[in-house]
Amino acid sequence: MKAVTELRPFDAATYLATEEHILYYLEAAMEGNDPKHIASALGDVARSKGMSEIARKTGLGRQALYNSLSESGNPTLETLMAVLDALGLELSVQPKRAA
Repeated sequence: MKAVTELRPFDAATYLATEEHILYYLEAAMEGNDPKHIASALGDVARSKGMSEIARKTGLGRQALYNSLSESGNPTLETLMAVLDALGLELSVQPKRAA
């Protein structure tokens, strides 16, 4: 009898266990300059910390967060700042690296 292997979709949130992992993950997402990918990566981080907890800390609805922090979402700057704050992160600006 052959063993059956169960496959599940990849979920980055399950691998974001440390602050270091989270920072590297978000940094890599930012390098692509794709707003939808950045929003989705931030959603992965929020899910890794517990979306209900992030919703409580931001005062935003859990479903609204899921929607805006998805690959098809488009969070407002206000939502972005609230989520980053709830995660204990902040947005910073630096000069572009030379190409």
